[in-house]
Amino acid sequence: MSDPKSRQPLSFPAVLESLKAAGEDTRLRLVAVLGEAELTVSDLTEILGQSQPRISRHLKLLAEAGLVERHREASWIFYRRAADGPGGRIGAALLDLLDRDDPVLVGDRARLVAVRAARAAAAQAYFTAHAREWDEIRRLHVPEAAVEAAVRQALFDSSLGAGPIRSLLDLGTGTGRMLEVFAPDIERGMGIDLSPDMLGVARTNLERAGIRHCLLRQSDIYAVPAPRDSFDAVIVHQVLHYLDDGRRALKEAARVLRPGGRLLVVDFAPHGLEFLRDAHAHRHLGFPRETVEGWLADAGLDLVTFRTLAPDGAAGDGLIVSLWLARDPRILMAGADLADREIA
Repeated sequence: MSDPKSRQPLSFPAVLESLKAAGEDTRLRLVAVLGEAELTVSDLTEILGQSQPRISRHLKLLAEAGLVERHREASWIFYRRAADGPGGRIGAALLDLLDRDDPVLVGDRARLVAVRAARAAAAQAYFTAHAREWDEIRRLHVPEAAVEAAVRQALFDSSLGAGPIRSLLDLGTGTGRMLEVFAPDIERGMGIDLSPDMLGVARTNLERAGIRHCLLRQSDIYAVPAPRDSFDAVIVHQVLHYLDDGRRALKEAARVLRPGGRLLVVDFAPHGLEFLRDAHAHRHLGFPRETVEGWLADAGLDLVTFRTLAPDGAAGDGLIVSLWLARDPRILMAGADLADREIA
């Protein structure tokens, strides 16, 4: 169902400012190419063949008019075409009017392919450098496919009261795998991670899969860059064992859940593999069931279900994967605005 706000008329000043900002050849090209991918100023200088100061100046004007958005990852700043607001609507309308086969736009997209290839090569180099570490851990627990199937069942099983998920947040997204798996089932997604290198891997994976409705942001897991009541579901997949304060992380996850939203935590059961502390920076050697359930209760969530997945033939030397599914107990009343439909 379309958002009613997307059908409301725009004010004269909003339309005028957006059209003035886009009404220049370089800026219109920027709007077009930023509709294809999130890109840095350096990327855009290569694609458009113009100087960095010139590109930066045009991006500033587009951002002020609301046609593009920007976000920072470490020392890098990424830009994308605005998805919401008057600028987002006008930008989308302008792109609908443009001929995709125009030689200028075709050339820009061809250079975008080259930029993406370079980015993918850098991400693959990082992934290759760490693949042995990740493979070493994977061999100790059940196959990823089994874990992903269990995650899907937890989030979408109607017997557990699951409803549709329009918006999904993946905390500590890593390679972006959870977003990639569930992209066909959601309208929008966001993955956050503190590591720019991991975000580079995730961005390459999502672009390769043609996923454009999922954003990636560099952020601390304790300070999610989203307002309260933003997501229908939040996944915390194999993240808690790296953190100093799991309780605080789950409280922050609960903050951005909508009324009735679900939080899924996936992590290891208690184990004695001490080498994971030194070799892989694990701060915790798994978690007892009651520990995570206590954190979920402190966050104001109700436990829905708990299950474990054990590797075949594990006799104390493998990693058991635990899954906790919890729900925000507030109720959404259909047809009301969010601020009016929260019932404690």
